[in-house]
Amino acid sequence: MAEASAPTPAPSKGNESSAALLSVRNLHVYYGKIHALQGVSLAVGQNQIVTLIGANGAGKTTTLRAISGILASTDGDVVYNGESITELSPFAIVGKGLVQVPEGRRIFSRMTVAENLRIGAFLQKDRQWIADTEARVLDMFPVLKERFRQVAGTLSGGEQQMLAMARALMSRPKVLLLDEPSMGLAPLLVQRIFETVGEIRKQGVAVLLVEQNAFMALQIADYGYVLETGAITLEGPASHLLENPQVKEAYLG
Repeated sequence: MAEASAPTPAPSKGNESSAALLSVRNLHVYYGKIHALQGVSLAVGQNQIVTLIGANGAGKTTTLRAISGILASTDGDVVYNGESITELSPFAIVGKGLVQVPEGRRIFSRMTVAENLRIGAFLQKDRQWIADTEARVLDMFPVLKERFRQVAGTLSGGEQQMLAMARALMSRPKVLLLDEPSMGLAPLLVQRIFETVGEIRKQGVAVLLVEQNAFMALQIADYGYVLETGAITLEGPASHLLENPQVKEAYLG
């Protein structure tokens, strides 16, 4: 496990056992005069689950939003599948297969489950692929099959989270950015959401997971990063972070 005493311009060296599909290199983001991200570097390998943990306000969501092009960075680079995507629009980034499930689900509440799923596939042209993928995500989330014609805003919180994840899968991601998927859910639903993250990985999709439930996140992840006030302070295999005294005291209770 490496401890970062100061941001550096190099990408993470600790998570290169798998070829890096996504590399964040020395990323800096400001909100006005507030230096929100201070040289964040991390990597996600092929078929990995990588988690980013930290306290509220540490910059976790900011990191995901900068990766997906929603926020502009002032320095650093995001390299996806060997290509810099730092200057691309969010639309173009989704088209390349890097898709975010935002905090708070943000489904289209006045549309049906079916319509939400079809919107997820808006960049896809292959009708057979769309139909096959829709069938696959409905098998993954059986409750959505039951609610297929139901208005999405009438779903429970857990069902809406499942819909948000299913909609993202309709975008044909190679990397899924998941922002607080268990927030506000009952324990049984939390368990189901984390099981689903594992199922998504089995389908060949890498996952960068931001999660308030650090214990559950580290249990399913291959590798983890700890973010504090905009900088990575610890990183390592998730199993090592679970045993790290600093992580235990700060995040595992």
